[in-house]
Amino acid sequence: MADKRNFYDVLGVKRDATQDEIKKAFRKLAVKYHPDNGGDEQKFKELSEAYETLSNPDKRREYDQLLMFGGIPGADFGGSGGRNRTYTYTTNGQGVDWGDIFDNIRSGDGAFNGFDFSTIFGGGAGNTRREPRPQKGGDLTATIEVPFEDALKGATRKVSYTIPSTGEKQTITVKIPAGAVDGGKLRYRGRGDYGYGGGERGDFVITTRVQEHPLFKRDGADIRMELPVSFYEAALGSVVDVPTPQGETVRLKVPAGSQDGKTFRFRDLGAPDVKHKGQKGALYVTIRIAVPRKLTQKEREALQVLKDADTRDYRKDAERYGSQ
Repeated sequence: MADKRNFYDVLGVKRDATQDEIKKAFRKLAVKYHPDNGGDEQKFKELSEAYETLSNPDKRREYDQLLMFGGIPGADFGGSGGRNRTYTYTTNGQGVDWGDIFDNIRSGDGAFNGFDFSTIFGGGAGNTRREPRPQKGGDLTATIEVPFEDALKGATRKVSYTIPSTGEKQTITVKIPAGAVDGGKLRYRGRGDYGYGGGERGDFVITTRVQEHPLFKRDGADIRMELPVSFYEAALGSVVDVPTPQGETVRLKVPAGSQDGKTFRFRDLGAPDVKHKGQKGALYVTIRIAVPRKLTQKEREALQVLKDADTRDYRKDAERYGSQ
């Protein structure tokens, strides 16, 4: 690039360009010159330097101050923040002696309304341009909804996203592991935003959100469910069918006299354990005694006979705390 070009020239915008105009100009040029698209790496670095400065209000204000007092040859203000860079300055033709100004700066006196340029210059004069330090690109994140069944057996999804620094669209095939949990993280290295100065790309991190099931509830690799049984089945004992998360049916023997809330365990009928390959969680079945809301006359009469014949004291442990 020509020595007289400034950052506005690099991006092809006017001095009074808005932040939106600067952003649009950078995205258009970045897509064209990005090395991954076969573009010019040096031009992409210069574009990145220009955008990093002009997209930051504070850096842009400082840069505009420099231009107002004679300008900065080339496009070396941004990027690594001016660290380890050297610049050559001459009198701007209007009586401003850059040498004196920078002597003041190096002595710590500062210049230009208190702005201390010593933070952005390497301290030595010369005309050698040094490359910016490599800077890794930022990580990108996304969240995907996963049906309960897919989280158990695993699945694949196509996920499209936009690279912030260039605006380009990319698509990745996401492999959801069998046993995926709600809030789990899937990291794809080198698929995030592009780096600067030859730095590597960031990562693309996907968070899985497992949808709830009306019957089954995940507890890590274990799965829990509640199964209604009648008063008669709990009192007399019975064998009942239990659906499994895998879409099958197993039989549960409910012992006579089972109480509400009693829990039974079926090994290896839970979800695959993503932390321990080859292992599965358990299925826990909790019985809930369902009391009929309405009784026929015949049922009422039969239950009344049973009630009258029942001499058990069901509340003896509670009654001893009552009035003395």
